[in-house]
Amino acid sequence: MTPFEYVSVLISIVLGLGITQIVSGVADIIHQWNKAKLYWPHLMWIAFVFFLHIQEWWVLYDLRTLSEWKLPTFLFIILYPINLFILARILFPSAGADSGDFKKFYFENFRKFFVWAVILIALSLSDNILFNGYSWIDQPVHIFLLIALPYFIFKNFQQEWLHKLTVILLSALLLASLLLVEWTLTI
Repeated sequence: MTPFEYVSVLISIVLGLGITQIVSGVADIIHQWNKAKLYWPHLMWIAFVFFLHIQEWWVLYDLRTLSEWKLPTFLFIILYPINLFILARILFPSAGADSGDFKKFYFENFRKFFVWAVILIALSLSDNILFNGYSWIDQPVHIFLLIALPYFIFKNFQQEWLHKLTVILLSALLLASLLLVEWTLTI
């Protein structure tokens, strides 16, 4: 077993746990379909975080070329999947909590979600610098989001249009990045 194969197992397990949170949460919504009052921005965040899990698993393979693995490197790399798991968990009410009104749930919890999203962006920015050869100047979107989202959190914006616009823009940005990057897996 190579060092990459060894460490990728635990990273894949953490990503799998996050995907399980999302799929289970969606199944719970379907199970309580008659009671649930869905909110489309919340549903878009669910899809967004689900895709980030899949994307992280996909790009994990690029780390196979890392010649030497040390514990600090591994601990840093696994922080991103752990953060994704936390984001996935925040998107759904706890067991036994009133989960009928997802608009209400979203507005009660969006600040927690965005705090962890900011951490995720900081981790991504750092990962790009440490392992992908980018400088911080090469990442203007990351820098913008690291400035804008904390402001969004601090000001506690409750305007619905702003939340809708945010999820639409970030989803469009994610989709555009997919179209610009070749996602081939070469073995």
